[in-house]
Amino acid sequence: MLTYQTWETEEKPSFPHDNETKGALDVLAWAYRQYENNIVYACSFGIEGIVLIDLISQVKPDAEIVFLDTGLHFRETYETIEKVKEKYPSLRIVMKQPSLSLDEQAKQFGDELWKHHPNKCCELRKVIPLREVLTGVTAWISGLRREQSPTRSHVQYINKDDKFQSIKICPLIHWTWKDVWNYVYKYELPYNVLHDQGYPSIGCEPCTAPALDPNDLRSGRWVGHKKTECGLHIS
Repeated sequence: MLTYQTWETEEKPSFPHDNETKGALDVLAWAYRQYENNIVYACSFGIEGIVLIDLISQVKPDAEIVFLDTGLHFRETYETIEKVKEKYPSLRIVMKQPSLSLDEQAKQFGDELWKHHPNKCCELRKVIPLREVLTGVTAWISGLRREQSPTRSHVQYINKDDKFQSIKICPLIHWTWKDVWNYVYKYELPYNVLHDQGYPSIGCEPCTAPALDPNDLRSGRWVGHKKTECGLHIS
């Protein structure tokens, strides 16, 4: 089995990407055969997440989907999760919360930590909770696409994740923004209504604004900070 520990010795599979899902369904089928219940999907319930959930449901209807519930998400994001639960009742959606409540975080690190130390806030409310989720789990799935940003342009279907000492599976690497929306419209999938209001990338409410640059889908994230990632995808 391909694991973090056997990465150097195990052969990596290859997948065609000239089909309808650009390899995504093939990658997911392989991943769930390979890891069975020892793999989770960490989902933000953005538009890429909606596509992946639909694809995963075709391969493993009772898959575990983990949402990092920071306590700072938009109301519309929570509403989207409820719509997904209704459409895919067999999926096991886990709302993973940080060990510190927002009040406890404020007492230890100051009010509105995301304003003066956003990296620390992301560490406490996203990175550490995901590390807890992945403890004892061999692999996890992410909705990264190469087109999203320069920092994601070299992502492979299957990646060695040094940060979490895991295998990170990225089925959508060859999908474009247009591909994502075409799929959502074709299959009439529920999605976060904020996408229709200028938010191509949706994270925590205090750190997410409408995109400043229509050519940069993540330009509305952490505006005013030299920060482009929450830390989940940086080794």
